[in-house]
Amino acid sequence: MSPTELASLLCSRLCHDLLSPIGALNNGIELLADETDEEMRERCLELLADSARASANKLKFFRLAFGAAGSFGEEIDTHEAQIALNGLFGAEKKIELGWGVAEEKLPKDAVKLLLNLAMIAGDALVRGGRLDVGAERRDDKVELAVRAEGPRILLDPVLRDTLVGGGGGQIEPRAVCAWLAHDLVDSAEGEIQLSDASAEALTIGATYVQRRPAQG
Repeated sequence: MSPTELASLLCSRLCHDLLSPIGALNNGIELLADETDEEMRERCLELLADSARASANKLKFFRLAFGAAGSFGEEIDTHEAQIALNGLFGAEKKIELGWGVAEEKLPKDAVKLLLNLAMIAGDALVRGGRLDVGAERRDDKVELAVRAEGPRILLDPVLRDTLVGGGGGQIEPRAVCAWLAHDLVDSAEGEIQLSDASAEALTIGATYVQRRPAQG
């Protein structure tokens, strides 16, 4: 996949996810302009605040999961990643989040990988449930694990194939997060393990190998 194709797919995903909260902002402003009842105006303002918060939370998450996050340096404070993940899933209260990352900092791409895996697993909880996220550094390796449990788990077979094998040919927009995760692992000479489709819980494990700077 060329850089242009990847950028286009990531932009498509970002626009898809932001369309709903930003559309709600627009509708709320139009309603507020015509509403004279004070109680209804207050309700409109609450909805506007919720939509603005959702938009900001998604942008914070996408900045870490998709962007360069240049201001953070080579390693990222894992607390920032936890805040981003809570903002993406925690606000709706449909998914209970468990954070099992003891490391204070992790390599930027390892954090990006963890967030993309968490987003994939969280999206698979179509009726809500629990999402547990963990990471542990061992020498030059970072072990990542994501587990999703709920009344209904639906992981698109296209995402499953893309996570494990890279998807082969043309990548669909819905699979761009899986492709990015696969590419991050492949570039770091790591690997991804995925639970069987028939398993009661969805478990995704990944190994990210941190490259050491070349000695001059």
